[in-house]
Amino acid sequence: MGPPAVTMERWEGLECASQLDIVLPMYKEIWVEPPYREGPREIAEFVDRFAQEVFLPRARLVVARADDRPVGYAFGYPLPAETGWWKAMDEETTPEFAAEDGRRTLGIVELAVRADSRRQGVAALLHEQLRDGLGVERVTLAVRTEAEAAPAHAAYAAWGYRRIGRWRPADDKPVSDIMLLTL
Repeated sequence: MGPPAVTMERWEGLECASQLDIVLPMYKEIWVEPPYREGPREIAEFVDRFAQEVFLPRARLVVARADDRPVGYAFGYPLPAETGWWKAMDEETTPEFAAEDGRRTLGIVELAVRADSRRQGVAALLHEQLRDGLGVERVTLAVRTEAEAAPAHAAYAAWGYRRIGRWRPADDKPVSDIMLLTL
């Protein structure tokens, strides 16, 4: 007998906020694992950030379920014109590259799958459902360095992403790679 069938649910905009009770237990379970090792402070920061980001135009949340149990989620939004996403990178970008209009680039803020549901294609399904119908030209996300998060890097490379820069949100925070997928 193979893994259970996976179903997807998707919410848009402020509808996402009402799903925090589904997402938060997964967040706490997944992001406490190495290399992330997130604790109460990071969990509180996630809740605050999520509460703000659901107000962004075209914000979208996708939850994967297997046997009606939430097993993964993805959250993101098209980068608004005033985004600081590209400015946060260590590398210089051209004004043309960094120009955003709320339609050009999907920023994936969260993409996570519970340990017992990994390596079954769940992340790829979440990724596809998050992008579906948005009509963006490209997708970006931040991921810990390859040395720390090799499985995630391998998946993103298989999906066509390439590393375009590095980012450290604060001096006391770890470095992440900024990845880009051109559609």
